[in-house]
Amino acid sequence: QVQLTESGGGLVQPGDSLRLSCGVSGGTFGSYAMGWYRQPPGKEREFVAVINWRGNEIYYADSVKGRFTVSRDNAKSTLYLQMNSLKPEDTAVYYCAADKYGVIEPGRPRLDEYDYWGQGTQVTVSS
Repeated sequence: QVQLTESGGGLVQPGDSLRLSCGVSGGTFGSYAMGWYRQPPGKEREFVAVINWRGNEIYYADSVKGRFTVSRDNAKSTLYLQMNSLKPEDTAVYYCAADKYGVIEPGRPRLDEYDYWGQGTQVTVSS
């Protein structure tokens, strides 16, 4: 059974940084495309970033481009999201997700195409 576990969330002030981690067990992490999504209070879950299985193809939402960096360590079966210059509008529950297909193509993976999801970690940005 594949399990994804996010960690690293918390309460920070605007302008601060956080690094989220997503540990994956029970599967073949090195073959998965991995995504980060977030769900702000009262809103739909939204795309943040995606990285292919090799880590050489990465895409970001416009709202986080230049501030967030996604990376992966296949030897440790861990996905990361470095978040800098945090803003109050970054407040959300952050989720990692795994796509068994592994490859990023135009229009995929969509949110509903991910095979596995973590439980989420809360990030709150407030002064």
